[in-house]
Amino acid sequence: MARTQQKYTQRGGVRPFGISTLMAGFDGDKPCLMQTDPAGTFSSWKANAVGGKNAKGMREFLEKGWEEGLSKEEGIKLAVKSLLEVVDSGSKNMEICVVEKGGRKMLSEEEIAKVVEEIEGEGNEGEERKE
Repeated sequence: MARTQQKYTQRGGVRPFGISTLMAGFDGDKPCLMQTDPAGTFSSWKANAVGGKNAKGMREFLEKGWEEGLSKEEGIKLAVKSLLEVVDSGSKNMEICVVEKGGRKMLSEEEIAKVVEEIEGEGNEGEERKE
């Protein structure tokens, strides 16, 4: 994909793809997250966000929160926490796709709402301890 983007940039002098793309998959048993940009540059990430004015802040949040060996549930929680940093209406404006070996699954609005409630509950517990 990055090679195709690069060809259009080099030969035609235009960038018709105009977007960054995140692709998730597996290299053997190892999960992979790759990003391409409109010029055809590609990079590998452990966690990343693209698009919009908040992508840099979200990327920094993910870099601080990501640790080797996160469980699937911890990874989902980290993703939701990063989205809550920039989304005003909680789970209503979120879509989460979990990519696992053998397939992918879009989380339902109810599943995302449950994670949001759990995160908000953790925040309230921290406030109660301060008092």
